[in-house]
Amino acid sequence: MAQVFGPGATSLARFTLGGSLLGLGVLFVVLELYVRSPYVTNVGQPVDQPVPFSHKHHVTDDGIDCRYCHTTVENSAFAGMPATQVCMNCHSEIWAQSPVLEPVRASFASGQPIEWNRVTRLPGFVYFDHSIHVQNGVGCSTCHGRVDQMPLTYKTESMQMSFCLDCHQDPAKFVRPKDQVFNMAWQPPANQDELGRQLVAEYHIQSKISCDTCHR
Repeated sequence: MAQVFGPGATSLARFTLGGSLLGLGVLFVVLELYVRSPYVTNVGQPVDQPVPFSHKHHVTDDGIDCRYCHTTVENSAFAGMPATQVCMNCHSEIWAQSPVLEPVRASFASGQPIEWNRVTRLPGFVYFDHSIHVQNGVGCSTCHGRVDQMPLTYKTESMQMSFCLDCHQDPAKFVRPKDQVFNMAWQPPANQDELGRQLVAEYHIQSKISCDTCHR
């Protein structure tokens, strides 16, 4: 009876199986890199706005505190966006006739709010509360980066689940004194591990990594 498989059949089968497994591994790595790339996460890409707002100018140059515009960040899930009246508190006198600020003046005159484009958008199945994080020593720059140095605002972190879990699993690495939460220039000191553990105990912070913490 004629032999069905030749002498090299076993080697070919091993090569095919090994190549398939290797190909799947490479495909998995490529997909992982893709979903975490700026092309998908939009990290580092400024978002077009109806008015080219510069945090660098307002925060660093003019010294305006985050809470002047984001008024509910300390007591609400949403940080809040400023009403046009807040803008006009200054711009009724400063750059009052600038063409760049025409959308602001039109909004103030009509009573229709400016439709700002969100820079950081979480999926609908994710619950996030700004006030809980702020009240427990998580600084603005931890998630949003050095916004005070951005002429145009962009994401500095992917805001994917792995980013959140890094903090939720070990909050001591990220918490800071509450009086430094809005200090954009704050940097972790050399003894952050020790300081973080002290703050975690003082603020009664729990390492919450159960699914229903964020997915409700």
